[in-house]
Amino acid sequence: MNDYLAGLNQAQREAVEATDGPVLVLAGAGTGKTRVLTTRFAHILLSGKAFPNQILTVTFTNKAAREMRERVAKILGQPVEGLWLGTFHALAARMLRRFAERVGLTSSFSILDTDDQMRLLKQVMETARIDTKRWPPNALMAQIQRWKDKGYMPGQIPASDSRDFAGGRAEALYAAYQDRLRALNAVDFGDLLLLMVHLLKTDDEVLQTYQRMFRYILVDEYQDTNLVQYYWLRLLAQARKNICCVGDDDQSIYSWRGAEIENILKFERDFPGAKIVRLEANYRSSSPILEAASHLIAHNEGRLGKTLHAGRDNAAGEPVEVMAVWDSEEEAQMVGKRVEALWRSGHRLSEIAILVRAGFQTRAFEDRLLTLGIPYRIIGGLRFYERAEIRDAIAYLRVVAQPADDLAFERIINVPKRGAGDGAMRTLHEAARAASLPLYATAEKLVAEGGFKGKLREAMRALLEGFGTWRQLAAARGPVAALEAILDESGYVAMWKADKSPDAPGRLENLKELVRALEDFETFPEFLEHVALVTETEEKAGNDKLSMMTLHGAKGLEFDTVFLPGWEEGVFPNQRALDEGGNKSLEEERRLAYVGITRARHHAIISHAANRRIYATWQSSIPSRFIDELPEEAVRHSGSALPQRPALGIAHFPVQARREKPAYVPPEDQLPTGTRVFHEKFGYGRVIAADGDKLDINFEQSGEKRVLSRFVERHDN
Repeated sequence: MNDYLAGLNQAQREAVEATDGPVLVLAGAGTGKTRVLTTRFAHILLSGKAFPNQILTVTFTNKAAREMRERVAKILGQPVEGLWLGTFHALAARMLRRFAERVGLTSSFSILDTDDQMRLLKQVMETARIDTKRWPPNALMAQIQRWKDKGYMPGQIPASDSRDFAGGRAEALYAAYQDRLRALNAVDFGDLLLLMVHLLKTDDEVLQTYQRMFRYILVDEYQDTNLVQYYWLRLLAQARKNICCVGDDDQSIYSWRGAEIENILKFERDFPGAKIVRLEANYRSSSPILEAASHLIAHNEGRLGKTLHAGRDNAAGEPVEVMAVWDSEEEAQMVGKRVEALWRSGHRLSEIAILVRAGFQTRAFEDRLLTLGIPYRIIGGLRFYERAEIRDAIAYLRVVAQPADDLAFERIINVPKRGAGDGAMRTLHEAARAASLPLYATAEKLVAEGGFKGKLREAMRALLEGFGTWRQLAAARGPVAALEAILDESGYVAMWKADKSPDAPGRLENLKELVRALEDFETFPEFLEHVALVTETEEKAGNDKLSMMTLHGAKGLEFDTVFLPGWEEGVFPNQRALDEGGNKSLEEERRLAYVGITRARHHAIISHAANRRIYATWQSSIPSRFIDELPEEAVRHSGSALPQRPALGIAHFPVQARREKPAYVPPEDQLPTGTRVFHEKFGYGRVIAADGDKLDINFEQSGEKRVLSRFVERHDN
């Protein structure tokens, strides 16, 4: 037995040695798919079946390509040159440069980045006299990229896939955009595969060149391929049919960015007689975690089927914990308490993760971790208060609270667009310096004296009047009402609603969560002080930090302990999946749950709340149907008792009934006047009055403040 085959289990070895003909390797989470792929590559070389440049190996990331290159070199004992190993786009670009002239380009064509693409599309729209305020260029760009992901050239778009954009002119604008790209000897990323697929379909010489060149094709993460990637692979593989695709249909979670789970499900139809190898021995997670994940995903109908089981050393383990809590605040406190206990007992924070369904969920956990002094990082995104839309909204609050805040005023004066471009800002800065006034006061002066002209003057007048109104509203009705009015009346929410980019819905969710955050504060200054303290927290512990991310961002990662909060109907599965009906969206949500559970090696803690404050509204929550689908023998339930789910079929749960937060009931141990207390931010003080759960406290260092009782501790000594 060759040394490089010695460590493989039976299924892995079968996948490596089945070199000829079409092979689909269904590699479950933690089953060693990268090892199989790299060993198969080395095996083909060592068996003399192909030279390095005759194997096309496709990955989804540059990192995966580098890892494969290093592993192959280790098996072979030397670096390998001349490999066709890389991402879809990198390999397609390499092919396209050889035959660029056949699509009207030269081999030195440029690949435009996102900013350049958008500038070019705006020029095309302006030439066509399209109102870019009514028809945002980024919405058209998103549609064009979707068409390219499906393999549609201009003139090939079916009527069922056209958009009512700019009076039905989207396809004509797409054609004009492509013409401008060609005139500039340029392509965008979508063109790399689109143009190569076009060439392979229409030019036999090009097709035969690459079919002769590549004796074997290896593909990683096949479940994540979109249609144009699928066409490209299928065309290249048709002559020899020596294609091996490695993937996991149970981890197909990227339909929102074009991935087609059908590509992997129909592999046997595309390649009759294909060999299917299932990798089911998991070397990552304990047996109860695998049992829970396998039982859950078995409820999906659209899958090829496999069942994970524990490998050699991970058969034992604790059950998956399902914790019921009263509300989302208790959930954040519970997770924080568990994390703190693990940390203090020697558990590395870098081996702990909190995986949420939506980005807005992170804020409550961030605030709790900061209160406890636990270092953390946000993977695949920014911390909540560092996100652009949150910084914009907070800049509005800063100007309401302090009109002389020049940095905040400058940030939002033209967000949304009000015509305050570079020229207007130069005028404003020059006038401010000349009069030794803040920018806000200078803007008032320029509006009154006619220093701004036309539409800009009216826009600035409306903005300044808005700030006056919002200031009064904050004083009369509190910060929540004022922020809601700011986001609405400034046009900021409307700006993101009009934005059709994939991240726009998440930004709107984050803005609603910001409104929710303000409920814990009486005034804007109190909240802004809290934000300042949050954002100045320094990196305390080097690289030993807890990881927090969305479930989508967690794919491919693993941790000793994983917290999975928010498992309620409408949160997870999300409301969109429930509203759409049918199984397709719901099954993708279930695959996302499967991904989440299988990130854990030893401990998986799922939590669900009876009441969740989503944005500014409390609602009663029903536990996620996914909890019902977990096997009782692999699960341990804990936490407070919750109302039972209605006796309805799993596919027909009603939308959650909304209700206000339960009325405040003073606790038996309510802090009486004169009690000495401690607050994380404000230090020591004494209670001077109480209004429900709100305490007026005279702090020794920072004076009198109103805070919520749950944020202080009695300190009688």
